[in-house]
This record gives sequence, structure tokens and C-alpha cells, in this order.
Amino acid sequence: MIRFVNRSLACLCAVVLFTACSSSDNGNGGTPQDQFDRQAMLTNWADNIIIPALADLESKLAVLDDAANSFAGSPDQAGLDQLRSAWLDAYATWQYAEMFNIGKAEELQYNFQMNVYPVSTTDVMNNIASGTYDLSSVNNQDAVGFPAVDYLIHGIGVTDAEIIDQYVSSADAAGYKTYLTDLTARMVALTGEVAGDWSTSYRDQFVNNTANTATGAVNKLTNDFIFYYEKGLRANKIGIPAGVFSTQPLPDRVEAYYGSVYSKMLAMTALNAVQDFFNGKAYGGSSVGVSFDDYLDYLESIQGGDGLAGSINGQFNSARSQMEMLGDDLSQQVTTDNAAMTRTYDELQKAVVLLKVDMVQKMNITIDYVDADGD
Repeated sequence: MIRFVNRSLACLCAVVLFTACSSSDNGNGGTPQDQFDRQAMLTNWADNIIIPALADLESKLAVLDDAANSFAGSPDQAGLDQLRSAWLDAYATWQYAEMFNIGKAEELQYNFQMNVYPVSTTDVMNNIASGTYDLSSVNNQDAVGFPAVDYLIHGIGVTDAEIIDQYVSSADAAGYKTYLTDLTARMVALTGEVAGDWSTSYRDQFVNNTANTATGAVNKLTNDFIFYYEKGLRANKIGIPAGVFSTQPLPDRVEAYYGSVYSKMLAMTALNAVQDFFNGKAYGGSSVGVSFDDYLDYLESIQGGDGLAGSINGQFNSARSQMEMLGDDLSQQVTTDNAAMTRTYDELQKAVVLLKVDMVQKMNITIDYVDADGD
């Protein structure tokens, strides 16, 4: 296990290291070179955040899979309650893992197979009716993962009794059971593949890839982090349902639409995950290691600056305060008071500029994706 470094000590050591360098090390007309210990940051990210988060997700999904199989074997209210609880636990943990679209996750298109929403209920029902489907197909990315399970445990009936009856006496009862357990088994298998790769070969490859290049680990994960914040959190969870990118609000586009009472909780969890990662906080713990905030403090110690890390954290906190004012059910929030949703979007958007412009400029990292949001 990595030993966590005191923030002020880490920054002081970085400054001393730079001061000890000769003027010949300044290769840009006297501008100080970046001597920050990227490997320490990558090590903290890998060992204390990414790998533990994936391991916990793998464990939570195993519980979900067990609950799905138990419910399929004997569909009743107790089993449905247990299944819903396991789904929510795993979905909340997913919010800490979704931003790391690198390595095996990128290769497998892991995120697209775990959390594409809104779910296509037509595809789900066609798959169940036919009994023949390839869950790995790109055509099924909107019929798998957490959103598809959400539909099968919250959305196929108006009441719990009607939902349970679909698994007991409907014409497609056997198909519902099989599809549910196939979904959870695939989620377990995919996560096991991603987590296993991190725990074996990819961890060392990631930690040792310290170059400040487009393919360097810091550069790639910085892009993934900002992309997730901008698209996965700001746009998908808040902006799209609020109608920011359309002519009218879209209440059916919230995350966990069929169990939508949990949609705000998932968004809050995602924002907490983003801020924890920015500050290098260990997953599931209180220890803090080297991360973006330390990198920015270091760069300002040699280049000058006005406390960008503090500004970013302050904006995360402002966005959280605004988000806390929303109701638990974001679909209902869009319908009853969408102005509160757009205010939340606006607060989230302010951090996009700080991350996507100010932070990457200081770190000399180029954004590697294109969007049409007009940022």
C-alpha cells in the first residue's frame, strides 16, 4: 500500500527540487520546467482510488447477481426488495468508477455496456420475447447494464405486485428471469475483466507512463476525468433532462428513470466522486494522496497563480449546494420546477471552464475530444 504524503511537504519538496535544478534545465527561454512527481500521483490514483473502487464495484455486482438469481428462482416481494437494494448499492459505487475510461475499460467500451440511458424498452422487450440476443452487440448498448436492470425491477408494472407477476405468470415469465440474470452476469464479467487487468499488468503500465504526451497516463486520464465531468455528470445527469440541449425538458432522460427517486442521490454521489478524485482522496477512506490539487499548487509555486485548485473546489461546493436544493426525483423536478435544474447545470458548467481551460493550460495538457456544447 502506498504511503500518503503530507500536502505541504510534497509541495515543498517539489519546490526544492526545482530550485536545485540548473538554469540549463529551463528549456523554454527561462520558463521553469515541470518537475512534478507524476509517478507519485499516478500511484495514488491507481492504488488508492481506481483499483479499490473497481474491487468494491465487483463485490457489489456479485451481490446484485446473487440477488437476481435468487429472485428469478422464487419471485416474491422480499426478493424484489433485496434485488432493488443490491442494484442501488452497486449503482452508487459505479459513480466512483465510471470516470476511469482507460485501459481495458476503453478497449471493451465498458461504460457503454454498463450505463447508457435512457434504456430502450423496445429492445429489452424484443430480446425477452425472442430469447435470442447478443448482449455484447453495439445494438444492445441501450438494453443492458444498470438502466436495463432498473427497468426490469421498477418499470415493467405499475405496482410491485404487477412487476412480480411478470416473472411468475406472464407469457414471457421465463424470458424475464433469463434476461435479468443474463444482464447481471454480464455486468459481473465485464467488471471482473476491467478490475483484473488493473490488478495485474495494467497497473504498472499506467504508473510508469509518466510522459507529458498525448498518450501519457496523466494526460489521458485528465481528459477522461474532464470528459466525464462535462458529459457524464453535467450534461447527462442534469443538462439533458433539463432541456439545456433541446427545445424542451426531457424528464425521461434522467439516470435511473424507473427508480427515479434515486436520481438525485446518484448525481450527488457522482459529484462527490469527482471532487474526491480531484483532491486525491482514497476510495472508501479519509486519507489523501497526491492529485490534481497538489499538481496545480506546485505549478503555481513556480509559475505564479491565484489558487486555481481552491477555485475549482469552491465551484464544486457551489454546485453541490445548488444540487442539494433539488428534489430526490429529478424527473419530477424537471416537471415541477425545471429552473432549479438549470441553475444546478449553470453551477456545474462554471467548473467546466476552470477544468477544461485553466487547469489543462497550467498542466500543458491538450484536450483530446471535441464537443458541440459551445463551451
